[in-house]
Order: sequence, then C-alpha cells, then structure tokens
Amino acid sequence: MKRDLENPDLNSLLPDVQVDRRGFVAACIAAGFAVTAEPVLAQAIKTPMDGLEGGDTKIGDIPAYYAVPKDGGKRAVVLVVAEVFGLHEHIKDVVRRVAKEGYFAVANEPYFRQGELWKLEDLKQVLAGANQLSDEQAFKDLDAVVGWAGKQARANTDKMGITGFCRGGRTVWMYDGHERKVHAGVAWYGGLGPAEPAIKTTPLDAVDKLHGPVLGLYGGADQGIPQEQIDKLLAALKASGNKNAKASMIHVYPGMPHGFNADYRPSYRKEAADDGWKRMLAWFKQHGVA
Repeated sequence: MKRDLENPDLNSLLPDVQVDRRGFVAACIAAGFAVTAEPVLAQAIKTPMDGLEGGDTKIGDIPAYYAVPKDGGKRAVVLVVAEVFGLHEHIKDVVRRVAKEGYFAVANEPYFRQGELWKLEDLKQVLAGANQLSDEQAFKDLDAVVGWAGKQARANTDKMGITGFCRGGRTVWMYDGHERKVHAGVAWYGGLGPAEPAIKTTPLDAVDKLHGPVLGLYGGADQGIPQEQIDKLLAALKASGNKNAKASMIHVYPGMPHGFNADYRPSYRKEAADDGWKRMLAWFKQHGVA
C-alpha cells in the first residue's frame, strides 16, 4: 500500500508500519475516525468544504453536522443517519459529499446519550451502547433535526430525503414509516433484525407505513444480513397495500460485504460504492428530492 503523502500524520496507520495500540488509537481519534473500525486511512475519501458552508452545530442538546452549497436559494434536505459508530469523520464526509450534489445535508449524533462510541476500543462496547437507543428516542431526535432544518433559510424540508448506513440504514426504513415529510429514502446495508434490548422491531414492521419509497442497497456477501432476510423484506414490499412500499426497490450487489461504502475501512468496494451513490442520487431526483 502506498503511503499517504497528502496526510503525512496518518502514515503511522498504514499496515507496513509497526505501531503500538495506544498510538493507533490516538491517531484514529485525532483523525476523527471510529477506532474499532480499524480504518485504512490512506484510502479514506476527504471531501473539502470548498463551495460549501456549514460545520458542527448543536440542535438543542443534540450534536450535529451540516453542509450546504454557498450559492443558490433553498435546497432540498437530505438527512444522513450515522452507522453504529455514530457521527465520526466518515459520516461528516458523506454529509459534505451530499451537499456537493446540491443538497442541504445534515447528520445528528444518534448516540450522544450513550457517549462517544466511535472512540471506544471494544466493538462489543460500541454495540452495547448503540443497542440502548430506542426507535422512539431516535425518532424524537430526528424530528428535532427536521424542525431545526425547517427554520434554516437555505433548507427546504418540503423536499426531504433520508439516507443512512448500517444501523442508520435500518433507521431509514423505520423513520420513513414515522415522518410524513420524507419523500424518499436510501438504506445502505441497513440491518433487518432486532437489536436487543432497545430495538425490538424490524423494517418489516415499517413496510405498510412508508411515507416515501425506499431504495435498499445490500451486499450479497454480508454475513450479518442474510439473503433470506432480504427476500422476506422484498416479498413484504411487493405484497403491501402501501403504494410507497410497492414503489420501493432492493438492489443486491453480488459478493459485496457489509460496509462496502465505508471507504475508510477494508470492507470498501469502490465499484459498488460508486454505483450505489449514483443510484441514490437518481432515486432522490425520481421521487422529488431535488
């Protein structure tokens, strides 16, 4: 692997350099990436703020991050829902990428009550913390984000989409069934099973409630989301009397693992990630989020 000449401070994380665990953790935290994801930072995409305005903010007591093009009037809103690690640098970069496409993009920190999960060194602790967040609380927080966006001069919540990754991909399905303002959703490898103790329902429970059609993007080799679960969800969508469920689609990338869009991790698969991104943008435009 080539050394990252543009980010010399991150070179210590490359696999051809021996570093102690403490140094690795410190470097991850300094760069803003989830520690337990074991990031390969040399391949991580870094989207600049050029042409954008925004940054870290607080919505009540909820930490959040937003970005919007500097020029132009009101922009359609896209909610970006974090993966299980929370609002770390990768999710902030996705917010900037979405904004570069012409949107008012915003992500909140879902797990701030549980702590900064992205800084934890034990994945079991990360999952234990994330699994304490109920849908009810997640919905309240996202409702607050939508309310905040509705008061921003550059945001148009009358044209609103939502996208999310991993646990956030599951939230896409669930929140779409909760919030009437959602025009369309794109769920990246969103979990299809419960996560005890707080999460007892699955996207199957949201099918008949969808307010906007959802595009599900899944990996055929995702060991945590077997094809059987995907098939059940697809069958439920087709059988539903909800027009938005019937208009929803699922695309499975053969051989792709979980997290194929997470460019800071070894699971990243550029071809599938790029194709998924194009599908997401087309989906939003097709369903009025533009």
